[in-house]
Amino acid sequence: MALQDRNCFSTGSSFINILFLFHFGIWIFVVKWFVRTDLDGFFGLALDNLVQLLVIVGLCEQVLGFPADLIYRHILPGVAVSLLIGNIYYAHQAKQLAAATGRHDVCALPYGINAVSLFAYIFLVMLPAKMLAEASGAENPERIAWQAGLLACLGSGLIELGGAFVAEKLRKATPRAALLSTLSGIALTFISLGFLFRTYAHPVVGLVTLGVILLVYFGRLRFRGNIPGGLVAIVLGALLAWLIGLAPVGDRPDNDLNLYLPIPVLGDLFEVLTSEHSLTYLSVIIPMGLFNLIGSLQNIESAEAAGDRYPTRSSLAVNGIGTLAASFFGSCFPTTIYIGHPGWKAMGSRAGYSILNGAFITLICLTGSLAYIAWAIPIDAGMAIMLWIGIVIAAQAFQETPKSHAPAVVMGLMPGIAAWGAFMAKSGIRAADYGGGPMPAFSDAMLARFQQADVWIQGAFALEQGFIMTAMILAALTVAIIERHFIKAALWSGSASLLSACGLMHSYQWTASDTALSLTPAWEWSMAYAIMGLIFLSAKWLCVETEAGD
Repeated sequence: MALQDRNCFSTGSSFINILFLFHFGIWIFVVKWFVRTDLDGFFGLALDNLVQLLVIVGLCEQVLGFPADLIYRHILPGVAVSLLIGNIYYAHQAKQLAAATGRHDVCALPYGINAVSLFAYIFLVMLPAKMLAEASGAENPERIAWQAGLLACLGSGLIELGGAFVAEKLRKATPRAALLSTLSGIALTFISLGFLFRTYAHPVVGLVTLGVILLVYFGRLRFRGNIPGGLVAIVLGALLAWLIGLAPVGDRPDNDLNLYLPIPVLGDLFEVLTSEHSLTYLSVIIPMGLFNLIGSLQNIESAEAAGDRYPTRSSLAVNGIGTLAASFFGSCFPTTIYIGHPGWKAMGSRAGYSILNGAFITLICLTGSLAYIAWAIPIDAGMAIMLWIGIVIAAQAFQETPKSHAPAVVMGLMPGIAAWGAFMAKSGIRAADYGGGPMPAFSDAMLARFQQADVWIQGAFALEQGFIMTAMILAALTVAIIERHFIKAALWSGSASLLSACGLMHSYQWTASDTALSLTPAWEWSMAYAIMGLIFLSAKWLCVETEAGD
């Protein structure tokens, strides 16, 4: 459906009046809370969120094949609701803290779309759901994929909200290496390597903007006149994209600007909740919800270290409410408290930058103007920022864990790399249209072809299913072994055995076009983990301690 055919407020004087009132209300609100240095923080946070929106539009259109009507009428308004809730609350929270302490340097918690969940839910939930729907001959596979994303977002929000009351216990139970290395595996592969390929596919845009990002974020330099480095990168990338023909992207939107009010999608949520596939992606939803929860907790602690002490429970609860609101109004993408509060605080940001960010994102999401931005600014112009985000997340796993736990970090990285390798292998097979003849693309015959090349692809497929849980468990039990806590290692192995027996790890089945999680017991792996746990339990009697170098 064309943009101009959607049910929404028509353009003209009514829309202009609504837009004027919206801006006037925001202006009245901001005047009270705004300081000049909030502009610096606003540009940084808003650019980050804008790049996320461009990635959402690009991947939803190019990878998932979503129609424009679904993106602009449901997904983006849902994003606007979720971001506005958090941005307003955290700004209000900062003002309360400033009033209570009599300080004027209180900075609001940064808040936005969770980049890791964005990629995880597109590639590990929505894309498999679409492929499975296509293989089964479903009438509208794109809508089924969207509903799967809504379910994933809903599950993440429930975990974040409920976890606000037990976050500290969860954090203490799981080694940091297990949490960070699992995120790093996703960041290194599904974010960084994908954008690195794209950087070298279009080097004039990719490498030039990457150079700007390296100078600003890794070199800790700034441009004269305090021009935000992210803004320089995007503007320069957009200009180069136009010069070499990467922009504009597709046909120019032929619609006038419209007002797309958020529409509840509770019917779609109920439909997917009652479907036979509602439990299929728990192996992705549960770990990602826990990671969002604990990651936000760590960012609250980071803010406290910088001098701004916020209540943990309410901060995490609102983060979960924002994610739930996203799913209720059509967005598949969880929100999170961002890393980097000390940086925004050092820039002079206070409460106003959060309000400005919420107003800006709401404006472009509800007016359809993002269609013009996505047309004029390709993903390539902002991909250096996404590449930087992936690098920072991957590096953090080594920087923020004890040196002795480095082997556990590497152990936690490998399942993510394997899952990405499986994804690339399947994408290559589909791109080559293998299986168009008498041999099915995904079959035992295909496995034999891989094995003849000494590629044990079935191991990658087994790791792909539930790889987030696998990565966390392998890293956690490795930490326990390093610390010689053998009972803990055995418990982690036991949890892996139980999850495998439930079909949430390593259980996959062939479909006509892919491999899919089957939720049937993976007994071979369950038994292997159980024996592994018994070995750990008996290590005290079977082994003797040695010193390094022995």
